Amino acid sequence: MKYTYPSSWQDEDSSAIVELNEQRASALARIDRATFSLFHVKIWLVAGAGFFTDAYDIFTITIVAIMLGYVYGEDHELQPAVDFGLKVAAPIGNLFGQAIFGWLADIVGRKRMYGIELMVIITSTFAQALSGSGPVVNALGVITALRFSMGVGIGGDYPLSAVISSEFASTRSRGRLMTAVFASQGWGNFAAILVALIVLAGFKNSILEDSPDTLRHIDYCWRILVGVGCIPGVVALYFRLTIPETPRFTMDIERNVQKACRNIEEVLSANGINPGVWYADPDAIPEQANVPRATLHDFFAHFRERRNLRVLIGTAYSWFALDVAFYGIGLNSSKILTATVLQGIHIGSTVVQGTARGAFDNLHNIAVYSLIFSVAGLIPGYFASFFLIDVWGRKPIQLLGFTMLSILFLIMGFGFHTLTATDAATKAFIFLYCLSNFFTNFGPNVTTFVIPGEVFPTRYRSTGHGLSAASGKLGAIVAQIIFFRKGNSVNVILEIFAFVMMSGILSTMLLPETKGRSLEELSNENQKGFIRGENQFELRNGIVLRRLG
Repeated sequence: MKYTYPSSWQDEDSSAIVELNEQRASALARIDRATFSLFHVKIWLVAGAGFFTDAYDIFTITIVAIMLGYVYGEDHELQPAVDFGLKVAAPIGNLFGQAIFGWLADIVGRKRMYGIELMVIITSTFAQALSGSGPVVNALGVITALRFSMGVGIGGDYPLSAVISSEFASTRSRGRLMTAVFASQGWGNFAAILVALIVLAGFKNSILEDSPDTLRHIDYCWRILVGVGCIPGVVALYFRLTIPETPRFTMDIERNVQKACRNIEEVLSANGINPGVWYADPDAIPEQANVPRATLHDFFAHFRERRNLRVLIGTAYSWFALDVAFYGIGLNSSKILTATVLQGIHIGSTVVQGTARGAFDNLHNIAVYSLIFSVAGLIPGYFASFFLIDVWGRKPIQLLGFTMLSILFLIMGFGFHTLTATDAATKAFIFLYCLSNFFTNFGPNVTTFVIPGEVFPTRYRSTGHGLSAASGKLGAIVAQIIFFRKGNSVNVILEIFAFVMMSGILSTMLLPETKGRSLEELSNENQKGFIRGENQFELRNGIVLRRLG
């Protein structure tokens, strides 16, 4: 017995194929025009919890590295190479995770991969908190290796969360939903600093009673600080595993238009309360639409087109440029604070002078100023992007951010010695530093995440986002190399960052404006005849034996 479709279906202009294309277009239009619902809130909370965890785990190292220096370092300070290794391990892991998970999400599905990356993060983070030294292992080496594996998991979170939120969002609110997800990064950064302050306050008396030669209670502090990073990830894990597959993946990659339409209907009709488990008819014939498929040849054919290649270059380089500054400053804020605001409290000198009080004050002051910078600059920048990204558009915000960062870094770099010469001048430096944090987030830090989740075809959307994000982490690695080589010359580093930001302005010009446009329109592919027919199957006793076409 053979199941075949009418011969007219083999004709590209047949009414059956036209009807199938119209069915797909109608289903996609329902997603694009959907009102904001509880389901979108669920997407925001579940994806956002991951980014909260990511930021917490990444940026705790800025103060944890100092604590590790007091506990394990020579003269209570990490050697530059060790400090470099600790800070570069996670971005290197990010690079691999973003590229690999991005590719896998386009191959096996967003849902199947979502949650796996969080398991990697939770396991690696918890293991860091339990790390120790032995006859053949060194605690700092173990932590560095675990931060790499943690970075792989965090890297996987970027393309998965971006694509899931963009493919479920309506056109008019897609930018706000993706920004809300990504803005959780700011709260994760804030929480890391806040937890550090709370832990330090809890162990204050014990630290002050420590011998300057041991400072063993700081060992408790960094372990608690790192370990707390597991909690939001554990909370979010179950909900990640219940997120449904995106209808766009089902339709354009699994090539099952009818199933995708049923999924859309259930999500919209349930107002987002549906747990993501849909009824599947075991006797149904697997329907596979004849649509463009992801192959190596198709990938190169797509990105060989000039308009598609320039988009990939634009998203990749813009993210690279942004992360040079964002991670350069974010992972080394203690060094910038020590060189400017806290010039009288050098990280190692207070301990050498024989006071545990100096160690506590140094950690406390760095945490307080980092909290101020977060509240005064980073978090307000996310709010500004959230409210304006679907009003102004992505491209104007990214251009504004890169332009302002270029100006601010030029002023802080070339005017560094003047701006840190007196207390009054230092206050001006702090203001400019907070302003740079603001325009990082009301600018390219948000848009470099949002745009790659919109501009690629469904079959390459996660891969394209992963490659762009991996390019960003290459920038983060470059930033750590710059600090490793020029760590004592903060002014030179800021000057380098200024010129990198200028290059980001040029790469932004390669990008299209995505505001108010559907994902299919942005894919640069003809949607009218996207489906060219359906495959045929040979059946025997109701069982599919093979695909005929």
